Amino acid sequence: MKAHTALSIAGSDCSGGAGIQADLKTMTMQGVYAMSAITALTAQNTTGVRAIQEVSPEFLGQQLDAIFEDITPDAVKIGMVASDELIHVIAEKLRQYGAVNVVLDPVMVATSGAALLKTDAVQALTEELFPLALLVTPNIPEAELLSGLTIHTEEDMLRAAESIGNRYACAVLLKGGHRVNEANDLLYQQGTVQWFRGERIRTENTHGTGCTLSSAIAANLAKGFSLAESVERAKAYLTGALKAGLDLGKGSGPLAHFYGLTNA
Repeated sequence: MKAHTALSIAGSDCSGGAGIQADLKTMTMQGVYAMSAITALTAQNTTGVRAIQEVSPEFLGQQLDAIFEDITPDAVKIGMVASDELIHVIAEKLRQYGAVNVVLDPVMVATSGAALLKTDAVQALTEELFPLALLVTPNIPEAELLSGLTIHTEEDMLRAAESIGNRYACAVLLKGGHRVNEANDLLYQQGTVQWFRGERIRTENTHGTGCTLSSAIAANLAKGFSLAESVERAKAYLTGALKAGLDLGKGSGPLAHFYGLTNA
């Protein structure tokens, strides 16, 4: 039995809704063998983050060596990386091992607008990891930071995606969200534009949606689907996980990553 493989490089969410835990569930549900390299431990739940403890750059490097020297991933998803030191290690290892199908979820700015990275880490992210990425998946606040543009309309989304894609030589999936449209995302790839129209699911339980979408894209790339096909399949999976209506916790609850299981 030959399995497709995917690697998540991200932080751990002890409550299981986002980060590494969401990534592993998502990749497994896409039918790929999922692996992880943890960048940080977090103490969090559906109501918020209590504490973050980063791993050392040396230990992150050891995790990546252990994976690439034994089971080469067919795709890589990068999520939360809080410091420039860890970004340097990831970039070095991805170049060393010739990583392919890299999907970068630039966890820079929360949907609320709160900054999640220091300025030097943002610079390292764009200078070192963006050039290695096949696709980056910013939300609206992140796209505004990356492009220097204000985004209020779908036309603004187009201009911002084009600016980011041309500046960093990568494809861009700009997620619309409630600030611009119902649930429509824009894929900009080498001068071409494709809209992925989606249904807005009325739910407060959206913890880990960005992690889930980017991981599903990476998993489908690992299986050999094109970028556009991978986005379409990932978006369909995310919609299903939201529609399933899992209700856990006292805050913004997790998705039903397992909704497709017949015995769930």
